[in-house]
Order: sequence, then C-alpha cells, then structure tokens
Amino acid sequence: MKLSHLAETLIGSEIVKLGNEIKDRIRNGERIYNFTIGDFDSSVFPIPQEFEAEIVEAYKNHYTTYPPAEGILELRQSVAAFIKEREGLDYKPSEILIASGGRPLIYSLYRAIVDKADKVVYAVPSWNNNHYVHFNEGQHIVLETRPENNFMPTADELIPLIRGANLLALCSPLNPAGTTFSKEELEKICDAVIAENKTRGEHEKKLFLMYDQMYWTLTFSGTQHYNPVSLRPEMRDITVFVDGISKVFASTGVRVGWAMGPEIIMNKMKAILSHVGAWAPMAEQKATAKYLLQTDHINKYLAHFKSEIGYRLEKIYDGFKQLKAEGYKVDVVAPQGAIYLTIKVDLTGKQTADGKTLSTQEDVSAYLLSEAKLAVVPFFAFGSNKNSPWYRLSVGTCKKEEIGEMLGKLKEALEKLK
Repeated sequence: MKLSHLAETLIGSEIVKLGNEIKDRIRNGERIYNFTIGDFDSSVFPIPQEFEAEIVEAYKNHYTTYPPAEGILELRQSVAAFIKEREGLDYKPSEILIASGGRPLIYSLYRAIVDKADKVVYAVPSWNNNHYVHFNEGQHIVLETRPENNFMPTADELIPLIRGANLLALCSPLNPAGTTFSKEELEKICDAVIAENKTRGEHEKKLFLMYDQMYWTLTFSGTQHYNPVSLRPEMRDITVFVDGISKVFASTGVRVGWAMGPEIIMNKMKAILSHVGAWAPMAEQKATAKYLLQTDHINKYLAHFKSEIGYRLEKIYDGFKQLKAEGYKVDVVAPQGAIYLTIKVDLTGKQTADGKTLSTQEDVSAYLLSEAKLAVVPFFAFGSNKNSPWYRLSVGTCKKEEIGEMLGKLKEALEKLK
C-alpha cells in the first residue's frame, strides 16, 4: 500500500521501541536490569505529594474542559515566576507557550522555523533531532561529538557548520550523555551565532537557537547550568527554550511542558499546536500553576530527589571505573546532569564461551542483555555511528539494591569472553 513519503521513510522512536521490548520481557518474568528509557519507576521516584494533591483537587473541581491553545494564564504566570526566581530569566506570559511536554513544542518550533532544504545543525548523540529534521525535509548538518569533549559540541566544531544554517539545536544537560556545557564554551557558541547573524541581510532568515534544558534543575557534583540568554542577552531574540516538569518532578506522564522565546515565534508555534491539539490537560495545568509557586515544598523535594539520583549515578560510575581498572574493556564519563550515565562497552571481536564472535556493536548489546541481563540504549539510537561502543544508562527506574547485583552480573559476563 502506497502512503506518503513521510510515512514511508520516518522511523519510529528507537528508544521507545527498545524500552517497550524490555518491559514486555520483564512482564513475562525475565529478570532484567532495565536502564533504557528516560523515565521513572513511580514506586521509587513518585511525584511530589503536594503536586499530586493539587492534581487530585483540580479534577475534583472539574477542570476538565479545553484549555487555551497557549496554556492558561495562571500557569504561564507561574512559569514566569519559577524561571525568574531559579534561573534569573525574565519572560512575560505572552512569551511562554504551554503544551503536553517537550515533544510537541520541539515539533512546532521546527515547523515554525524550518522550511524544506533549510540547514539544521545538531550534534550526535542527541535526542530525536534527526527525526524532527526529517519531518520538515530539512538538510541534516550533523556533528559527531567526541568522548574527550564529554560528547558536547564545541564552538570550534560548530563554527564551520552554522554558516547559512537556519536552526541550531542544543541540549544541556545532554540527553543522552548526562553532560553539560561549560560557561566558556557556551559563550563561544553564542558569540559564533551572533557573528553569523550579523552577516545576514535585514530580510534574510536568521540562525535561530533551540535550547533544550529539560534537565537543567538536575545537575550534580558542583556542576552549574548555564543558558545562552543570561550569558549573552543579544541571544534573546533568536533563542527558544524547551523546558517542563517531566524530569524535574519525576512526572513524565503528567504532560506539562513549556517553551519560552520571542512572542512572534510563540504565536506561530501556538497556531501550529492549535491544529495539532497537543495541549496539556486543564487539570494538570491548574495544578502545576499552583505547585510551581510552592518554593519551600519544591526545594525540599529537589534536595531529596537530586540526592537519590546523584547517589545512583555515582555508584554506577564508581563501579565502571573499578571494572576499567581491573582491565575490562569498559569506560565511563563522569556524570554532570540529568538522569543519565555515559558508559562504554567495547567488546567487538571478542568470543563468547560457545565460540560465537561479537562482530558488531549490535552483537555486543545482545550479549549484554542475554548474559548480564543489562539493558542500555546504544548511542546509535541517538544518531551516532552504528559502530559506536558508547551507551546511555538511565537510572530513573534503578533500585539501590540492584546496583551491586548489576555490576556483579556484568563482571561475570565480561569474564566469560575470550
């Protein structure tokens, strides 16, 4: 059956597919250490109690009708206050757009800016930029980042790529690597974007910046989050932030996200979303509007939440460092933010106990799952080379008591190889 070119060529989310496959195997009784999907086990990381109470109360008060396409005013006012207090960014409610999480905001931003054949610059590994460019039939300008830079793009790498481009997509803390921009590097990137735009005529399309900071509240080990507008106020007219509650409050299923940026872009994105209908539910909007103003409750929640996430990241990081010190072909990048750890499992060419050679990285992934019962997401699912030995390990569903078990099973699996 012949369908549209998009339908024939678009690939579904590799991460969601893998995560669902692992969940099915677990439901069928298989014991697997599931570190795949960037989600939370709500029995381990429930949403804040006060937030839950506000959601329940909102439904009791029958807030179940259509919300405005841009989001209710109370929520946009609360987002503005929340961001002003915690990040020092000053945005008016008219410069804020609400949707059901980050995905529809990113989609509408791409739709608002990117025309067919427009150049979009993005680094890999990164979350879903390759698919959003494909949606718009844009031109992929891809930078393969390096482990020595913690898989973050640098200004020197980006400068030759942004010439003539219309969108630069950045994310910090980075999904999948769990690493962040330094102040100095982000300043250099902003300066490069500003310089590029100065070469363009008054009626030429600018180079815009999408800054995905969905994980910005989750930084660890003294890491500080930086944003382009605070560092370079001149970036304000061309920067659109993507943010929301999904990760900061372990509330991926509550579906409230926001974008912040120039009012003209927000209005165009709103028009697109008014047809897509991807608004956050009214009750959740009412509840989020109230909860974002509960500073003391949020501070208490975040202190505990970050401590628990940080503990898991550090313990697994230490475990991989120990395995590397013992001579096994693994490596790990120090965690800086988000709920992710970047690990390396470089086993291609090794032989299993039954004489099978691990010829490809796909073979390695299958071996990890079958022998170590370890499920992680390869970086090629985030656009990297299929032979990349690097993986994203997510701790959102990790129980503390599983860490030692998982590392022990992994060591046993590594020892079996020749």
